[in-house]
Amino acid sequence: MFALVESGSITKMLNGNRGITIDSIQHPRAIYTLWTEAERNALGIYTVEYDDSNKKDEKWYINTDQSYAFGSGKVTASYGSATAKAHADTLYTQEDEDNGLGTKDDVKVEGLKTILIRQVKLEAANELARTDWYVVRKTEESTAIPSAITTHRRAIRSKQDSMCTAITNASDTPALETLYTYTTDSDGVQSRPLGELPILE
Repeated sequence: MFALVESGSITKMLNGNRGITIDSIQHPRAIYTLWTEAERNALGIYTVEYDDSNKKDEKWYINTDQSYAFGSGKVTASYGSATAKAHADTLYTQEDEDNGLGTKDDVKVEGLKTILIRQVKLEAANELARTDWYVVRKTEESTAIPSAITTHRRAIRSKQDSMCTAITNASDTPALETLYTYTTDSDGVQSRPLGELPILE
């Protein structure tokens, strides 16, 4: 991405896929690939430099649109301060109900906690489903469920409960993000505070 700067201000954004006319002189598309940065700068064309220092993980935050600025001889694209996504549900208000938009105290917009807890429960259900046939066989054929399978199923339910509790107790969005952030120990093992559901190998 390039920008045309005239009289110290950005006047046009350029994607470099077509030529450009400056001061009645037509310049070919090759200006963006064959010319040096200094040669382009002399005409007022600058390569956009991207500053992602304010950009945050979109799973947890809403980033602003990029803004473009010219200064110190360069054009920079940067983000403003990101806004944390709501960690708790947003409920309908009495005003919403009065306007026919929903029933007071019902969920208007799900927060991250609700979404993440649902994901954990779905993952647990999928893992339990892998061994459901043992339960069905016991019901239909009275064949005992192997103790290792029973232990595994109990471990899934236990871990699901502890993961959901940790999510519920997170005080804000950064705390939720921390639960899901992997770190690597001195042995090269990756883990996260939330932990993992046990998986039957």
